[in-house]
Amino acid sequence: MLTNRVENILHKMNMHGKEKRPFLFAVNFELTEGFFSENPLEQTEILFDIRGQGNSHIGKQTENDILFSPQPLTYDTYKAKFDIVHQGLLKGYSYLTNLTIKTPISTNLSLADIFAYSNAPYKLLLPGRFVCFSPERFVKISDKIISTNPMKGTIDASVPDAERIILNDYKETAEHNTIVDLLRNDLSIVADNVKVSRFRYIDRIKTNTTDILQVSSEITGRLQDDCADNLGDIIFGMLPAGSISGAPKPATLNIIREAENEPRGYYTGIFGYYDGKELDTAVMIRFIEREDNRYYFRSGGGITAYSDCESEYKEVLSKIYLPII
Repeated sequence: MLTNRVENILHKMNMHGKEKRPFLFAVNFELTEGFFSENPLEQTEILFDIRGQGNSHIGKQTENDILFSPQPLTYDTYKAKFDIVHQGLLKGYSYLTNLTIKTPISTNLSLADIFAYSNAPYKLLLPGRFVCFSPERFVKISDKIISTNPMKGTIDASVPDAERIILNDYKETAEHNTIVDLLRNDLSIVADNVKVSRFRYIDRIKTNTTDILQVSSEITGRLQDDCADNLGDIIFGMLPAGSISGAPKPATLNIIREAENEPRGYYTGIFGYYDGKELDTAVMIRFIEREDNRYYFRSGGGITAYSDCESEYKEVLSKIYLPII
């Protein structure tokens, strides 16, 4: 059930879409908090950059070498969370569950520095609270076509024959197939003629330590003629995002709450920008938050019944990086 504040965001999205008026919005994973900004290009309180569109005008402030050091949770601590998820999978409550962790980090960069330095298609800075530099689209709505590009499957690009390994990995293939099927069903709630346009293609992401390869797919569908009048209903009808929750959603969310034992907040929520014609939105992964004057990096990965705990632990740590070349 949506809070009054979040429900108000939904209604404003509908109204602005109908009137072709630009807006910026975000909503957290639990659907309990969010913000809505009218005329977002004219304000400087919240900074954003969505594939080159935004109000990002801050420069790089740090002239010294960049320091970035995570203090990861122990394998045993991760395994305790993993075991809760794995039991739920083995009992058939879920086919795929996204498990996330919270890692303290030390850095000489501010949140604004990280925003300015990061090379990512989707960036958002809520000063004093968090910065997001996401590589993953949630959905894009353009000319009555809705599309989504889920990412599932990650490998260090320096591994010999990395692309072949990740594309032929049985567990990763099963996980990717599950999330594509879930998001195809999610799009079918709001669109017709839903199809997988591209299946398991590779994205290369450059980081401050090494390059990583991510496996993505593209799913598209056709919306009704009045889709601009219902942007809020369309977006909120598919939340939380399937790629960072799992399937089936209701039972999987219960497993997530038990295993993670704390709210995610804005991490794995979504944000987006509407320019009066197109709406492009992102999943808030690759996320650093400030809490009690400390920084924490949030990262996660999909768990299936075939998952190996040690491999998943290594993958979730490999996602703790800055996309800085």
